[in-house]
Amino acid sequence: MSARYFAAADLGASSGRVILGSLEAGRFELSQTARFPNGPVEEPDGIHTDAQALFQAVAGGLQAAIEASGGALESVGVDTWGVDYGRVDAAGELLESPFHYRDDRTQGVPELVFAGLPAAQLYAAAGLQVMPFNTIFQLVAGRDDPHWADAADLLLMPDLMSYWLCGRRVAEITIASTTGLLDVASRTWSEATCAHLAQRYGLPVPRVLPELVEAGTLLGPTTEGLFAKQLQVVAVAGHDTASAVVAIPARGTDFAFVSSGTWSLVGLELEQPVLSEASRAADFTNELGIDGTVRYLKNVMGLWVLSESIRTWQAAGRDVELVALLAAAATRPGLACVLDMTDERLLSPGDMPARLLAMAAETGQRLDADPASICRCILDSLALAYRVTIRTACELSGRDISVVHIVGGGCQNTLLCQLTAEATGLPVIAGPAEGTALGNLLVQARACGALNGDRTALREVAIASSELTTYHPGVLPLPAPQWDAAERRAAERKA
Repeated sequence: MSARYFAAADLGASSGRVILGSLEAGRFELSQTARFPNGPVEEPDGIHTDAQALFQAVAGGLQAAIEASGGALESVGVDTWGVDYGRVDAAGELLESPFHYRDDRTQGVPELVFAGLPAAQLYAAAGLQVMPFNTIFQLVAGRDDPHWADAADLLLMPDLMSYWLCGRRVAEITIASTTGLLDVASRTWSEATCAHLAQRYGLPVPRVLPELVEAGTLLGPTTEGLFAKQLQVVAVAGHDTASAVVAIPARGTDFAFVSSGTWSLVGLELEQPVLSEASRAADFTNELGIDGTVRYLKNVMGLWVLSESIRTWQAAGRDVELVALLAAAATRPGLACVLDMTDERLLSPGDMPARLLAMAAETGQRLDADPASICRCILDSLALAYRVTIRTACELSGRDISVVHIVGGGCQNTLLCQLTAEATGLPVIAGPAEGTALGNLLVQARACGALNGDRTALREVAIASSELTTYHPGVLPLPAPQWDAAERRAAERKA
């Protein structure tokens, strides 16, 4: 049987890529046809995403994928980061560059919203962790924007890209679940939430919210003349974390996951949302996945803190390279300084090492200013955050686990993987690095009839397609009592 070809446009928070997937004998081979930066753009009114430039980069990668497949490419699916959106008018024109989630216009907005729509009520519907950049808060922050008068549809970033590819305007459900506008139990737009936003802030919801579709929906062919041949556009799991979870190389359900990249998304895959008051108090989110599943997780700052630190050092003329930095960090004392990786001060671009040093001083901890010590602090802090998050998720959901899967670029950070095994006391399976792209491709292949079965069947293909590394606890001189003590100290500082 000859190979079948599919293309994933995987747009992360800091870079984008187009990945060509060749499926043959139940195994995907992946190759990259384009990679491009995707940083925030400073404009006079704030931080934006240059969506049109991003689309042009995607289109170039897809044309290259058509050529690399010898014209056999069948389809394309787009996944991106969550929450951000563009508005198009009745003629389909983009009204402005989408605001970027790192823009600070939403500071203080959650408290404003909760004054009229109690946090407990919103959580009972949307089940979302409170992050100031959630779509609902972005909408309220921009409530006086005159563009609303001309807005016909609000399209989240993967939906906007798919619209430009094929002309159909929809809201794929996994990305829609990042907005705060969804009822996650019924998998529909929340009438109560939309009515409140319309009445209190004059926002045109639900009028501008498109039809919801499940991941795996065939949207139609690409616009004639856009490429050398027409491709089928598939609404894959549009939120990059949802696509990454599809590709987790797991057998069974007793696993936790860390989707590790710019952000760390840490949690469990469940059949039903957890909407209890205890879950809300613990700030867990319920985002939707494929085949009726729920991703029960918490957003931890992730490797953004490390990458921004490296950028700061390099801008200052220091010779800092990741592999050498990790090797040096491994020689530093473990758990010497542990910081809160959910602190909002770590969200925006800037001098990250200075912020970390200030946070250490505030909490009465010593943190040396050299890059290796700061790197070790970041990775220890992330591993401790993973430990606490996974245990809490299990307690709140009643789920027992026996293994942790790390997917995404962070699975190549060997020190972080080993620290996660030490912190959780569980084996950690790392890989695939291109988990998001692979999950995107798996959903496409099933939608186009090249694969069959449920997500368990898809994961068997993920296992066959991946190089995996297993990390066992007990390798580093960091026994459980040290992690227990670090966790107690961190909790005391936060109290």
